[in-house]
Amino acid sequence: MKRLRPRRKAEINIVPLIDVLIVLIFFFLMTMQFRNMNVLNITPPKMETAGKSGEVEQIVIGITTEGTFYLNNEIVTEDEIKSAFTEAARQENKPNILVQADEDVPLKHVTFVMDESRKVELGKVRLQAR
Repeated sequence: MKRLRPRRKAEINIVPLIDVLIVLIFFFLMTMQFRNMNVLNITPPKMETAGKSGEVEQIVIGITTEGTFYLNNEIVTEDEIKSAFTEAARQENKPNILVQADEDVPLKHVTFVMDESRKVELGKVRLQAR
């Protein structure tokens, strides 16, 4: 007759598992790349006027791929844009400038509008995107 031995309790030795986890954590910490905002040279903008709604006058400049300029939906020349910007700069509340240009418009036309607006100190130029 066989003698019954008491069964041994099952146990899991977790010390080797902890050793492996520590090695993995150490490995990931050493190989991880930390990115700092100063390294990317980013300065977040201030939001002092968030939530304030006021009517802002704007001049809409449209530019076609052929280089035709539109001032508030009317065809104009480069000289007429310059004079319109000069008149707008004389106003007490200087208007913003919104440039609506096709994605295939040559850069020289967009930079012309931006440059002329800055010459008369109308610095708030926005480009309309999709």
